[in-house]
Amino acid sequence: MAEYRSGRRLDQPKAGRSPRFVLDPDAFARFSERIARFLGTGRFLAVQTVLVLVWIVLNVFALRLQWDPYPFILLNLAFSTQAAYAAPLILLAQNRQDDRDRVSLEEDRARAAQTKADTEYLARELAALRVAIGEVATRDYLRGELDRLAERLAAEERPRTGRGKPARH
Repeated sequence: MAEYRSGRRLDQPKAGRSPRFVLDPDAFARFSERIARFLGTGRFLAVQTVLVLVWIVLNVFALRLQWDPYPFILLNLAFSTQAAYAAPLILLAQNRQDDRDRVSLEEDRARAAQTKADTEYLARELAALRVAIGEVATRDYLRGELDRLAERLAAEERPRTGRGKPARH
């Protein structure tokens, strides 16, 4: 029996096969977000209101253009189709917004944790400086010690000169 030695695994597809066109996975989501944002604007409501009014006026008063008589079944179908597409697009846009909010919240939490750690570090450093300053001789302490030393030296030199008379050099 001849062995198959091409080096290709039969349990995996060929590596060279790829789709003829590359589709950005977020392209449809971005497109749906734009549509959902437009559906929530006053401009959309105004345009839709004008279209509905024109539709009704033409179908009620224009005798030759009555493509959708009074119960306006075709208009109702158009609204149903619009609602059938609008709801999932709005939900998709909300899901993407939830994902963005989740990422933003995680970044805020990380930033808050870093800020807390930095604040605690600075508080420890400040406490260490306060302890170190407490052990350092201050200007007033040194001045007081020098004044006492000067008084002591002055008191020691007085008896040598004898009875308060200054010594001659």
